[in-house]
Amino acid sequence: MEREDLVGKIVSLCKRRGIIFPTSEIYGNFAGFFDYGNYGSLMKRNVEDSWIKHFVTGRDDVVLIDGATITHPLVWKASGHVDSFNDPLVECKKCHKRFRADHLVESKLNISVDGLAREQIQELITKHKIVCPECKGEFTVIKMFNLMFKTHVGSTEDDASATYLRPETAQLIFSDFKQIATTSRKKLPFGMAQIGRAFRNEISPRNFVFRSREFTQMEIEFFIHPEKMDKCDLIDKNFELNVLTEDMQEKKQDHKKMKVGEILDKNTIRTKWHTYWIVESLKWLTSIGIREENLRLRQHVKAELSHYSSETWDIEYNYPWGWKELVGIANRGDFDLKQHAKISKEELSYFDEEAKKRMVPHVIEPSFGLDRIILTLLLDAYDEKVEKGETKIVLKLNSKIAPLTVGVFPLMKKDGLDDKARDITESLKNEIICEYDDSGSIGKRYARMDEIGTPWCITVDYDSSRDKKVTIRDRDTTKQKRIKITDVDDVIKSLLAGKTKFDEA
Repeated sequence: MEREDLVGKIVSLCKRRGIIFPTSEIYGNFAGFFDYGNYGSLMKRNVEDSWIKHFVTGRDDVVLIDGATITHPLVWKASGHVDSFNDPLVECKKCHKRFRADHLVESKLNISVDGLAREQIQELITKHKIVCPECKGEFTVIKMFNLMFKTHVGSTEDDASATYLRPETAQLIFSDFKQIATTSRKKLPFGMAQIGRAFRNEISPRNFVFRSREFTQMEIEFFIHPEKMDKCDLIDKNFELNVLTEDMQEKKQDHKKMKVGEILDKNTIRTKWHTYWIVESLKWLTSIGIREENLRLRQHVKAELSHYSSETWDIEYNYPWGWKELVGIANRGDFDLKQHAKISKEELSYFDEEAKKRMVPHVIEPSFGLDRIILTLLLDAYDEKVEKGETKIVLKLNSKIAPLTVGVFPLMKKDGLDDKARDITESLKNEIICEYDDSGSIGKRYARMDEIGTPWCITVDYDSSRDKKVTIRDRDTTKQKRIKITDVDDVIKSLLAGKTKFDEA
């Protein structure tokens, strides 16, 4: 299967099965906004729950918050978003459609322009005579376009009531730092995590939910004593990852596999806490089913560093359109807390009990885009098989993040088989996400479950009354086994926890 065709197939599958689809389609195209149906919403929730368990409830040094979507406009002035949150925009002189200049150059020349200045991108457009893809008209010179959605609070629409939909979730953590640090009673180093919607008025949203105008972020701000950025003994030095440094990019080299121990010895990543959060982020991504060979770690070159960052590394995925950011892990230093303290006139430092003085913590920020992760999981899980001349789709999703864990079927919708199947469904659904289905042939029901990634199916047949057993089917191997009805709950839980392999069930 050609990777170029993969996105189109996933878009089609997502719409057909109600996973993800464009919002309010009955009114026509409204680009960059998407709705999640039942299966998409369940999958999304499972990914969120996994992230919270790995990064919050599964450890003692991170707490969870849930900030408001609309906040005081000075938050965005302090953060730099009002002045610096811009993308390069060009407009066609003929049809007046607008495009992101960097995307045009990348599509036309098949190169990455990450880190290039506006003038350099303009030079490439002029040199290669890049024209409007719609009407072949010439473009205006590049202008910078602020990505924040503006709105108004209250009954009037004037400058005094103007504010923004948040373009990221991080700033709520910084503005709440004093409150949460006090009430959580955590000592440095500690983190604050948040999952929530963010909004960016993308000039040209594209590639399905990869780049949209409304999306969900999952972010952690981990606060560390500025003199203890290298005091971290939690790092797995034997962990291996694909690495592309700034120097390798300048030399046009490919990424190479390195052990974390080697990265630490060479000081490739400047601080140990930064290294730790990169490794933790990669471990979580692979634990939910993203393939290691499709991931790499790329260092931001100096020209592309954000105004707040002294060092940023992206975990990139090899998408059909090239290597692109999946997760960003930045060293934000003390920029944000100092900026909010300066603008708000509030004390946002931390009292160092050892030194008996106040100081401003430094911050490592792992930032995850949930919608992008969902798309990445679908890309890695999508598989096709041909049976009797018919192509069938299987989503080989990790069982922990699949929308459903179990499908339960009666062989026939009569003779009491349906009642037994419903009883099994009822007994499972308090702890396991499952669905009863009695529509169509068994083959069609299996196919439906395969397409949404359900790892196991249970069928009640005419032998079930006699032997008190049901048939359990494994999605990936299509193998089937007979198990006792009384054991169904324990077997599914054991398979889900990874304690038992299907052949051992």
